[in-house]
Amino acid sequence: MITAHLPAGYLTGRAMAPSGLVLWAAVLGGILPDLDLIWFYLIDNRAFHHHRYWVHIPGFWAMVATLCLPLARYVAPRWFWPTLAFFAAIFIHLCLDSISGGIAWLWPVSGTLFYLIEVPARQNHWVLNFILHPVFLLEILIWLIALWLYLREPSSRKSEG
Repeated sequence: MITAHLPAGYLTGRAMAPSGLVLWAAVLGGILPDLDLIWFYLIDNRAFHHHRYWVHIPGFWAMVATLCLPLARYVAPRWFWPTLAFFAAIFIHLCLDSISGGIAWLWPVSGTLFYLIEVPARQNHWVLNFILHPVFLLEILIWLIALWLYLREPSSRKSEG
């Protein structure tokens, strides 16, 4: 996935709560793993696939969630649902990346990147390979559903934070 993580985070949050902190936590969780692109392009000079960074490793997030969710539940119950939404959106992000990007689901046992569809390199730029591949229609669908739900939302709820 290239563009659908933001609307997928929004949809995850909307499924859990129509507005407020839960929604914003899901939106953040939906895009957080791709913040590694800053490091990938500006510091690491694209040394290796950014899905090999810790923010794209499901096992890492499983360990963090295993610590954070009980803490939120028992120490700060108000933060449990936003925390759950955050981790749920990260999981959705990793699932979407598994369609054509590859995720190391068996880490630490294996570093193999698993994906459902291999997008062949037929264009000059890797972005064009994805945009011109039929799998990009799924991204468009996710955007359309999120936009449709957002536009149907009463304006009074849109202004809530």
